[in-house]
Amino acid sequence: MNARGPVGERLLTRDGLPVLPVPAAEVGRARELAARHGMSSAREVDLADPVITRVERFAAERDRPAVTDATRSLTYGELAAEARRVAALLEREGVAPGTVVGVGGARRAAVVAAFLAIELVGAVYVPADETWPAGRVRDVLAQAGATLLLAVDEGEPAPALLEGAAAARVRVVPVREADALDPWPGDPRLDSLDQPRYVLFTSGSTGRPKGAVVEHQGMVNHLHAKIVDLGLTGADAVAQTAPLGFDISVWQMLCPLLVGGRVDVVGDEVAHDPVAFARAVDERGTTVVELVPTMVRHLLDDLPHAPEGSLSCLRWMIATGEELPTELSRRWLAAMPHARLLNAYGPTECSDDVTHHTVTAGDLELLRLPIGVPVVNTRLYVLREEDDGTWAACDIDETGELFVGGVCVGRGYLGDHERTRDAFFQDPFGATPTGRLYRTGDAVRLLPPGAGGDPRPTLQYLGRVDRQVKISGVRMELGEIEAVLQRHPAVGAAAVVVHDYPA
Repeated sequence: MNARGPVGERLLTRDGLPVLPVPAAEVGRARELAARHGMSSAREVDLADPVITRVERFAAERDRPAVTDATRSLTYGELAAEARRVAALLEREGVAPGTVVGVGGARRAAVVAAFLAIELVGAVYVPADETWPAGRVRDVLAQAGATLLLAVDEGEPAPALLEGAAAARVRVVPVREADALDPWPGDPRLDSLDQPRYVLFTSGSTGRPKGAVVEHQGMVNHLHAKIVDLGLTGADAVAQTAPLGFDISVWQMLCPLLVGGRVDVVGDEVAHDPVAFARAVDERGTTVVELVPTMVRHLLDDLPHAPEGSLSCLRWMIATGEELPTELSRRWLAAMPHARLLNAYGPTECSDDVTHHTVTAGDLELLRLPIGVPVVNTRLYVLREEDDGTWAACDIDETGELFVGGVCVGRGYLGDHERTRDAFFQDPFGATPTGRLYRTGDAVRLLPPGAGGDPRPTLQYLGRVDRQVKISGVRMELGEIEAVLQRHPAVGAAAVVVHDYPA
């Protein structure tokens, strides 16, 4: 098969996925439990509206700042015009709907324009971070079947990007060449809601990265989930802090544009310096920040060195990517009572986050924080594998593995049918827009109403399923032991492993 053909040619159809072995009685029970415990979320969302359409609407209604970086600020009108010039560049280079376009370089406003341009012409976005070694760049571009790499940096691209692109036989086109072109005049090419929108590569246990394909409908649904749960408006400014290769970078650079807000692109030199980052948040009036818990800890540690009143404009701190420790949450709530703390969980394969939980003082009594309830149009099932290989539904306080269904579930791994079949299944629990069910590999427990003060049942993350061990016949979750250790004020982080010793 031609590796550089349209993405759809290298993906399994739903009918090509395996059927998860769930007995009929358990199918009905799983549906009933998901409905009873609030693990099935439905909401009417307009998934057919491309992001560029909303950008141009705001530009026409009342122009306002759309995206800023360290060197420039673009209004909605300027962003739309730049996106259309880049779209003209893509068409000049022969980019067709369904083909993959790499975007390489540092975080900057030009990346946002490039994504919108790729959306305009119906192509598929795959990022290549400037910090990656050449081998990683080569593997990602080659596996994705990219036709070209848009270099967004103002000067020469990083040597590793050039070397990796050359090894993958992908031509490099500086995005600045679009400056001399007339804007592309066409309408956004959106043939169907399940059209692939981007590919992000996650680490594979074999050492070979896996390209998770996310559809237009899944991406837009996740953007609306953030708008709904964070209450985002045109007054908000979201910090884009994530490297381009991480899924959260997508919502950070697109979500504010759906409500008329602003994207604040923060470079690594500032994002990795807690005091400089706090200063940037204050100077720009940033209202929403998302960081991994490790960086939240560094931020709190260094706040005493920042000016008094730092981060006073912040409305939300979102923690993701790692388990959020209870003690770190306690510190945040004490230091930043004006900024709510959101615990977010989700796999790249399911369009980013699938659960949200706003942390409260009541949660601090728990050893491990809840990860919450499903975001809009997402169905969650907690299942356990029986001795005969079939799956059964888990009820309150029972530990099982988390499966995800709904509009958020992606298309699988690009060009990798074997690993797709290991994680993606035909959804046996009911009709959904994708018809797919994703196996996360994460162990969870459904907490009863009232746990942590939440009146609803909520999910609690317990670690990877392969981290459950038996010692002297007793089942133990290594993550539970880590959580207890991390409650001690002298312990910053903990990792527990099991060693077998000869008798």
